[in-house]
Amino acid sequence: MSQMEKFYRTPWMLCLTLLLSLTANAAETLDTIIIDTGYDKQTRIAVVPFRQGPEFSDRQQMSDIVSFDLARSGQFAPLDSENMLSLPTRREEVFFRDWRVLGVEYLVIGTTAVEPSGNLGVSYQLYDVFNERVMKGETISARRTHWRDVAHKISDEVFEAITGIRGAFSTRLLYVLATNAGSPSARFSLEVADSDGERSRTLFSSDEPLLSASWSPDAQTVAYVSFETGRPAIVLQDVNSGVRQRLTQFTGINGSPVFSPDGRQLAMVLSRDGNPEVYVMNLADRRLRRITRHHGIDTEPSWSPDGRHLIFTSDRGGHPQIYQVELATNFIERLTFVGDYNARARLLPSGKHLVFVHRRQGVFHIAWQHLERDDLRVLTKTSLDESPSIAPNGTMLIYATQDQGRGILAVVSIDGRVRYRLPSSSGDVREPAWSPFIDTLGRGS
Repeated sequence: MSQMEKFYRTPWMLCLTLLLSLTANAAETLDTIIIDTGYDKQTRIAVVPFRQGPEFSDRQQMSDIVSFDLARSGQFAPLDSENMLSLPTRREEVFFRDWRVLGVEYLVIGTTAVEPSGNLGVSYQLYDVFNERVMKGETISARRTHWRDVAHKISDEVFEAITGIRGAFSTRLLYVLATNAGSPSARFSLEVADSDGERSRTLFSSDEPLLSASWSPDAQTVAYVSFETGRPAIVLQDVNSGVRQRLTQFTGINGSPVFSPDGRQLAMVLSRDGNPEVYVMNLADRRLRRITRHHGIDTEPSWSPDGRHLIFTSDRGGHPQIYQVELATNFIERLTFVGDYNARARLLPSGKHLVFVHRRQGVFHIAWQHLERDDLRVLTKTSLDESPSIAPNGTMLIYATQDQGRGILAVVSIDGRVRYRLPSSSGDVREPAWSPFIDTLGRGS
């Protein structure tokens, strides 16, 4: 068997063959989140319905969006508004004793209004109920079309004020939808949506597969693999304008593009020299540097947070395992040793922990490994789990899995204690990528 035949027949090379086997219709959006498990001791919080004027009667209650954001983190248990003893929207209406009776630890109140400029103005306060003090308060001004963006920003700030960890609710998800794959009417689209699956929109659509999407560090550009010409090519696309440029279309494999932390380089897999190898392209002048040189299959690169190393999958030891190469010296070391199948690795922001696809008893799961202690923990309980992508605050990861025979996206916390699903209303959803932090009320919106 040739190396090329081996490449396309190897199960862990899903990055170029996965969508060819999809058969169900795809959804236009992601459906309601299903929270499977959360922390045993969740923080009790009450997000009181904001005072919302008649100008916003057609909008979802902002407090509902904030409550749901906090609930899907798994760390909070928001109180249902029907169980609240009062519905304060101003400080003088807050009676802390009532909230303590309900076991509430933190309280959020707020109001929405139309500013003289015509913009949306939202004021909110976060209270520590037991100490009867204001922890956070702010007035946010934004265009009225940024209703959900303001809600996600409030969620981020409340989350950080209580946990000390930056919130990631204002981020975006990138994923692939496949419609009627395997039939003459097959259609593939690259979608972007809020982190809760809302407001999805199509960035690009094609009759041929789209794969391996990734974000630039400023979330203004995405890179992905497109088969629109009948052969794989790596494409860059501006998220807002839609302008596209084709970077590579060499004979053979052009796959797995991923931006460096500074956005100046793109790691990728090319077989231009006859064997799948990892390369790095300088985006300023499009010059290529070959990183790996081995007769085995080297693929699925990702960057270390400091940009000094690349993590990649290779079967050079006989089975797919995770390796690391130092770019300054080309020194390569193996990182995984447990099991005969480990692939598609991503480093957490700390650089000390690795998440990847791990096969156990014939089933593919997402696993976590501490690089200094070499301990390995399986995070997911579903089957055929693949394509993990880490939230920018390092607390959660999103991955693709199967539910009743169709592809969906699921999220799990890094400690494995929180899990929820973002099922599509029908069809297959694949290849998720979690964006970096975004200023959704500014340039990154």
